[in-house]
Amino acid sequence: MLLAIDTSSLVLSCAAMEDDRLIAEWTVQRKLTHSEQLIPHMDALLAEAGISKKEITAVACAVGPGSFTGLRIGLATAKMAARIWQVPLIAVDTLEGLAWNMAGAEAFILPLEDAQRGNVYAALYGAFQSMWLEAPAEAAPVDEVIAAAVRHGGPVIAVGEAADMYKDKLTAAGIRLAPPQNRCCRAGSVAAAAWAKWKRGETADPMTLVPNYIRRSEAEVLWEQRHPEQK
Repeated sequence: MLLAIDTSSLVLSCAAMEDDRLIAEWTVQRKLTHSEQLIPHMDALLAEAGISKKEITAVACAVGPGSFTGLRIGLATAKMAARIWQVPLIAVDTLEGLAWNMAGAEAFILPLEDAQRGNVYAALYGAFQSMWLEAPAEAAPVDEVIAAAVRHGGPVIAVGEAADMYKDKLTAAGIRLAPPQNRCCRAGSVAAAAWAKWKRGETADPMTLVPNYIRRSEAEVLWEQRHPEQK
């Protein structure tokens, strides 16, 4: 049994999966504080699904890009669980997890997360008979990302919270939006991506795994500007 969590965006989600069967999933998008909500909802998910902690054989976590604070909360919780339960830890890129929302769509999937100031975190995945990374993750202006997706050719389907933010630009460019229930981050999709990684033997070391921020936080940039002598 694999327990997966995703706290990389405004959405808080946790799920339990066994092989290719989703046992339970809890997902909420209400801007609640992840640090206060995550562990209670993990416990409630397991209790309501009748899953004991002894049945958990792996833990998976979305590791970014995304909310700097959310990523730290989710990864710290996943590391703690993996160490306490003595089970493997599997790291899933947030954008990869979003792409798995549309597994088998027979299209290219464009996951988009907000990187602020008109920028997005983006990648491009092929979701046909298998899932593969077509263009690696980056932080870039949304107009550049949309133009690159159009040049690539399609069909292209956008997912992620930034797909909602920029839906008019995306649809004007001929990029389709995934259905609402498939646009947000979901731990069930993180779990599906993690199962594929686990089968390939791709696990992470809890002692060395860090979030994949892609870019530095604004606080770090401002600190360096104010303390150039310490660069």
